[in-house]
Amino acid sequence: MTDTDLVEKKLAFIETCVRELHDLCQPERIPVDIREERFAAHTLQIAIQAAQDIASHIVSEGRLGEPESNRDLFALLCADGWIEPELSVVIQRMIGFRNVVVHGYQHLDQTIVVDVVRNRLGDLLAFCSAIRARLHATPGAGR
Repeated sequence: MTDTDLVEKKLAFIETCVRELHDLCQPERIPVDIREERFAAHTLQIAIQAAQDIASHIVSEGRLGEPESNRDLFALLCADGWIEPELSVVIQRMIGFRNVVVHGYQHLDQTIVVDVVRNRLGDLLAFCSAIRARLHATPGAGR
């Protein structure tokens, strides 16, 4: 059974990260200010990680399948009707971005960071809305 309180805390955390990015980040400064780049990248990283944690919890508790990767968590959520296919694809891309930030697989492309801050924060909020709607619409989903 999905732990509603746990998921709600993670959703609120994502919303806080998005608000902080919106209110505090200066995307135009990311290419020229290492502190701005690191603030944006780290805040995105922890918000995306919270979304991954939520997906992992729901997939595990709902026994939705065995993901082969973290991206698969969102495909499984989609297959079970938690999120729409388009949102699943976008969040899976964000997981790839998170992996670059966390593991340093390659140089972090500042244009991607700027684009996410300017244009993609709504996707994280859409994820929160979709999860929250399903969480509260499903009898017995939470405890």
